[in-house]
Amino acid sequence: MKISVLSVVAASLLVAACASGPQEGGDASGAGKGAVNAPAPGTAADFVANAKDRVFFAFDRSDLDESAVKTLMGQVAWLKAYPNAKVSIEGHADERGTREYNLALGERRANSVKQFLKAQGVSDARVQVISYGKERPAVVGSNEYAWAQNRRSVTVVAK
Repeated sequence: MKISVLSVVAASLLVAACASGPQEGGDASGAGKGAVNAPAPGTAADFVANAKDRVFFAFDRSDLDESAVKTLMGQVAWLKAYPNAKVSIEGHADERGTREYNLALGERRANSVKQFLKAQGVSDARVQVISYGKERPAVVGSNEYAWAQNRRSVTVVAK
């Protein structure tokens, strides 16, 4: 009998804990009521969440495919909504190839993104380009999955 009473009490506490919502006053970011876990508008976190910050490239390529264009159109919309925001476009490559070659490839990738943003009306003055080549892999590994994740450009909102 004691075990079943304890089971009922434990189950009730569990249900009560799961049913309670977030506390009044918002989350730790200070976003306020109704914006639980939502990044503040116009921030770098908002950009990542709503515009997506990276595009991927085929092996040894710097041209934009359909998926990249779709992502970049989201970046363009965000940048137009926040006209004072400046970004840095980081170009990356996978581990294959020499350091010098991958730095040049990363720069071509970043410039490809910059030129697309510029063609869509984003001011040149708001966009900086930097290449990291193969020096900052997103995924460590010597396989197709890792290489595909590392062939990228990442758009970072300046602080």
